[in-house]
Amino acid sequence: MRLSTPELKAVLAALGERDDTAEICRNKDGQPEPDADLRDTETVPLKENVEAYFKREVLPHVPDAWIDTTKIKVGYEIPLNRHFYRYEPPRPLETIEIDIKRLEDDIMKMLKEVTA
Repeated sequence: MRLSTPELKAVLAALGERDDTAEICRNKDGQPEPDADLRDTETVPLKENVEAYFKREVLPHVPDAWIDTTKIKVGYEIPLNRHFYRYEPPRPLETIEIDIKRLEDDIMKMLKEVTA
């Protein structure tokens, strides 16, 4: 019986152990296999060159990092919370307790009607 790829990954995750001193795993063509547990993303400013940003901001911290150019997305993020969110402080606990008690009383009345 052959295991499917998800099954094989599940077995390896359950029984395997990470060894940071081991050699890099390679596929059948000899190319290094990416480790999904180490995958990360970066948000690069729109007007900045991706390669320059990568060399300046990533490589000094992770020298063996690389870019999967097939997954590069170009776009713009609008942080709606930063621009439109208005903080409203929570209601006082006493008010919340009164509301809960009122709801409990209403529920008890309805239950009494059902059981009567």
